[in-house]
Amino acid sequence: MTSAAPPVFALPGVGPELADRLHAGLSRVDTLIREVVDHDDPLIADASGHLLAAGGKRLRPILTLLVSELGSGISDDVVRAAAGVELTHLASLYHDDVMDEADVRRGVVSANASYGNSVAILIGDLLFGKASELIADLGPDAVRIQARTFVRLCGGQIRDDRPCPPGADPVDYYLGVLADKTGALIATAARYGAMFGGCSAEVVGLATAYGEQLGVAFQLADDLIDISSEATETGKTPGTDLREGVDTLAALHAKASTDPQDARLRELLGADLRDPDRHAEALALLRINPALERARTETQAVGHSASALLDALPESSARTALQTLVRSVTDRVG
Repeated sequence: MTSAAPPVFALPGVGPELADRLHAGLSRVDTLIREVVDHDDPLIADASGHLLAAGGKRLRPILTLLVSELGSGISDDVVRAAAGVELTHLASLYHDDVMDEADVRRGVVSANASYGNSVAILIGDLLFGKASELIADLGPDAVRIQARTFVRLCGGQIRDDRPCPPGADPVDYYLGVLADKTGALIATAARYGAMFGGCSAEVVGLATAYGEQLGVAFQLADDLIDISSEATETGKTPGTDLREGVDTLAALHAKASTDPQDARLRELLGADLRDPDRHAEALALLRINPALERARTETQAVGHSASALLDALPESSARTALQTLVRSVTDRVG
């Protein structure tokens, strides 16, 4: 299985020496993942490598590598941990696409559309197993963290597929879902980097909290892009969440509005937006509604909170890069 070198999530301002180490480390991660997902059965090998070959931002393994630079830097264990978190992420995408009945992922035909739902689910399970196998070589603490992360991922995905329970605050509920389904694995990526980079317990704790906040900001930013971008900018169909009845932060704020001028938007947000005309109208109204700017401001605030956690650390190129990473995530919607 071969492909071009994996892309690196944009980190403007990172010095050339650190950038070279990250590129070299990511290349090692990518090589290890390709070795792990290879299989004697051609169908299994092809299906296992389907999404890997399609690329992606590689945010999680980059984060593991980068956080390790707060300590002793990239080692074999750091590379193994980074590969484990990326495999876990890839596995979750196979399951997500089955649940969402997706046709496209990362600009290519989704695995479920290519191989069928049953194969896609089983390949996801297989990749979870491969990820756990990698992490098992890092010791019992790493295995325990992996297991707890997996539980949070599943719990977040289940809750994401259900309406907010009666009596619960919809925004708090939604942010909790994001913390589990996205933040948990990104937190683990950062935690592993600190652990296997030889950092102190205090730095491990800071990195973990930073990773979770970064993950929430990342998902909130994606939600905003789904509303505000054009298809030509992202390669994705805008307003997908609206069409599928998913209330992201901007939609939740619009629904809670008591402004009479928002009455039509509130009505549409409570309707079936699979109808193309209603969907187009709802998307147009949400794009100019103050709820979108409020959600954008709150996304930036989550990012600032993540960055501020690192202020307690000594100045270093790694700390600067981690804080730049937050800006790279949130500036996508700035």
